[in-house]
Parts: sequence; structure tokens; C-alpha cells
Amino acid sequence: MKINPNGFREYDARWIYEKDIDLDGITDLGKGLGSQIISHTKKTNPRVIVGHDYRSYSEAIKKALINGLASTGCNVEDIGLSLSPAVYFAQFNLNSDAIAMVTASHNENGWTGVKMGIKKGLTHAPEEMSELKEITLNKKFINGKGSIKKIDNFKNVYSNDLIKKNKINKKIKAVVACGNGTAGVFAPEILRGIGCEVIELDCNLDWSFPKYNPNPEDLEMLHAIAKAVKENNADVGFGFDGDGDRCGVIDDKGNEIYSDKIGLLIARNLASKHQNSKFVVDVKSTGLYVKDKILLENNCKTIYWKTGHSHIKRKVNLEKALAGFEKSGHFFFNQPLGYGYDDGINSAIQVCHLLTNQNKKMSEIINELPKTYQSPTMAPFCKDEVKYKVVEEMVKKVEDLKKQNIKIDNLSIAEVLTVNGVRFSLTDGSWGLIRASSNKPSLVVVTESPTSNERKKNIFNFIDKLLQETGKIGEYDQKI
Repeated sequence: MKINPNGFREYDARWIYEKDIDLDGITDLGKGLGSQIISHTKKTNPRVIVGHDYRSYSEAIKKALINGLASTGCNVEDIGLSLSPAVYFAQFNLNSDAIAMVTASHNENGWTGVKMGIKKGLTHAPEEMSELKEITLNKKFINGKGSIKKIDNFKNVYSNDLIKKNKINKKIKAVVACGNGTAGVFAPEILRGIGCEVIELDCNLDWSFPKYNPNPEDLEMLHAIAKAVKENNADVGFGFDGDGDRCGVIDDKGNEIYSDKIGLLIARNLASKHQNSKFVVDVKSTGLYVKDKILLENNCKTIYWKTGHSHIKRKVNLEKALAGFEKSGHFFFNQPLGYGYDDGINSAIQVCHLLTNQNKKMSEIINELPKTYQSPTMAPFCKDEVKYKVVEEMVKKVEDLKKQNIKIDNLSIAEVLTVNGVRFSLTDGSWGLIRASSNKPSLVVVTESPTSNERKKNIFNFIDKLLQETGKIGEYDQKI
């Protein structure tokens, strides 16, 4: 039995299959999760919805997980090939006690993992993950007798729910790119269903991801969508990740729009109808929310919070926020727009509503926002064992620099936010962020300046110098 303890990450579990975990390890994970669900729900036979993504080994992994769950007494309902949001939706639709989705999202082929949740609309937070790790590794399993049943055609229930609520009366021509991930079976059909004209790009399922990983933050994927938008004279381009809970957006001119800016546009579009609302955004997001005139006119408040779908989801739930937006493309819509969880297809639908309501081109709508110069999300390699220590060191360093009034690109540090790593803002609204990645052995670095592209780069060079001095970081996945 093989199960690498490092696979229990902040809010989901991920391993390289067979190198870090084998099927017996997955069965133990199922036993651990089942035991945890039983102790939290106080039920002998709680109902658990399970689904899987389209990787060659995902079904075998799901089967091992289900066997583990059933051995503790869980009654498992298997909805088959799914997106993560379809599994989250199933918990509401079928009123189950918990969910488990077998996916490693956009991670390279070879990775596997599980996204899990007990309370409706929420996924495991760090506390539940460490509890699950403790139960699983110490084999503190409950023995019981559960059942396993298959639920057919749940895909249609999920798809129809989104379609019937979201019909649009304007013809929007959309490039829908799925990077050969599982969203290919869902997204084109749903967007056609609401009334879009859809141009498909890499929507056939191929778990080897022959072109690029289905990751809407990946520049290669974004460039491919941009090219297709221009060639087809489309109104918008959507890129979905491997398990369909994230969406990236390209405007009609083929420009990539970072998801935090899309979030701001959607928030503006919702603000007049939903005054006094709260929006939650992650620390990687643009600083524009704070001073946005439309949000302020409608008495809307923005809260910056920890990066990670589980953290933002919980904060949206806790604050009863209308929506949450994460820079990586996870968007969360609470009632009346959704059930609070992240759904990439619902995010694309909200962009379609934005285009319909504004009756302008996407490029015109984005140009109404003040211009800022944003870096992509950059990830320098840093071992899992040391990444949090490096970030602690950076927090202390930046706080000291502020105390000593050391200037960055000739500007003082105005504010330091430490809810998740360290985000420092300069007096002109420029900022830089250093945090630990929650699902890979790397750090995360983002910079933005409303002043100039050069300042954005200078802030990055400043951060990079601090990181290089630690001697604990390796190559970046991409750099500006």
C-alpha cells in the first residue's frame, strides 16, 4: 500500500498515480473519507455522490475510492463521467450528505486527486484535510456496510438546470476551448443550449492532452483561443480547465483578459440589480475593486481573501456574498445566481449575460476599466517541505522594509496584507504578491501596476531578488 503524505494538500488531495499512491492507497483514502463523513454527519449510512474526470486511470481510481467509502458504511451514488461543478450540483439536486470528485484538474497527465466536501456547496478546508490525513495514515477507519449504485444521465440534469435559467436573446458567437479535457462533453452543448453560436476548439476527449494542459491560465491555451476568435470573427472566447470549475476569457479582438478583471466586470454588471452586495476576491486579484466607482455607487463591498477555491467558497458562504472571483478563473455565484460553488460554465454564462445587457463588444466593455499592467501568475519551483518557511521569511522581510520605509521603484509601501502569503501595495496602487502554491511544489508571484509596465517589471525584479537570496527557489514556469 502506497500513499505519500504530501499528497494531502491545503484543500484537495493530489498525487502522481502509482509513483506516490497506488490503488490500495486510494481505497484507504476512501475509508478515511468515509469515516470522516460518518463522524461529521452522525449517520451510519450517509449518501455520498462520486464522479470522475476523463483520464485513462480515473475510473479505476474512482472504483478503489468507492470500495473504501462503502466499506465504512457510506451509500455511494456514482454519477459517472463528470465535471467538479456537476458533482457539487448533484449534492443539492439529490440532497446527499457529501461528495467526492476524482480529478487532478489541469495537472499534467499522470496526476490524480480527489476534491471532496461534506457541507453543501463547500469543499474541504485545511482543517478537514489535516483531519482526513490523520484518519487515513493512522488507519482509524469505521467499519460498516454501505451500498453502491449508478445514476445514469445525470449530465443532462446538470446541463438542463443551467440552460433553462439562462436563455439569452442575443446571438453571441463564442469559441469554446476545452484543451481535450472533460469540459468538452459539457460546455459546447450548454452554451448552445442558452443560445450561443459555438465554435469548438479541442473539445474531443483525449486524456494525453496532446496540445497543452487544459488550464485557462496557461498562455499557450490562451493564445490558441485568441487565434480562433480572430479567425472566426467571434464575440468572445472561453477556455475551460480539466474539470470544468474554471473559465478563462478572450475578448473579440483576441486579447486575453485576466479573470480578476472579468470578475470586476461581472460585479459591476450585477451591482445595480443587487445593491449593498459583498464580493470576495483572492489576494492575486487586481487592486481596482477597492476604488471602483460603480461598486461604490451601489454600496458594494469587496473583501480580499486567501487564494484557493476552498477558501474563497467558504468566505463567500460565511459573508453571504453575492459572488466570489479568483484570479485563476474560479468564480463562485451565490443565490440567486448559483449555489455558491465554482462552475466554469456558469461563469461563461454570466459573461454572456454581461454582453447581452451592455450591448457592447467585449473589448469596449473591458476598455471602460482603468488600465493596469498585470503580470501572469508566475511559479518558481520551491520544495513542498520548505515553501511555507520561505513565505514566512518573505512576510517578515516585507514588514521590515515597510517599517524602515525602504522604497521599491522610488515608492513607499502603503499597505501589507498577510491573509495569504504577503501582498504589499505601494502608494500609487501598484502591488506585488508572494505566496505558497497550495497544490504544487512552488511559490506564486504576481505583480500589477496602474502606472506603467515598467513598474510592474521592477516590482517583479525586486521580489525575484528577495527570493533568489533565500537560495531555496528553482526555475520559474513562466516569467515576465
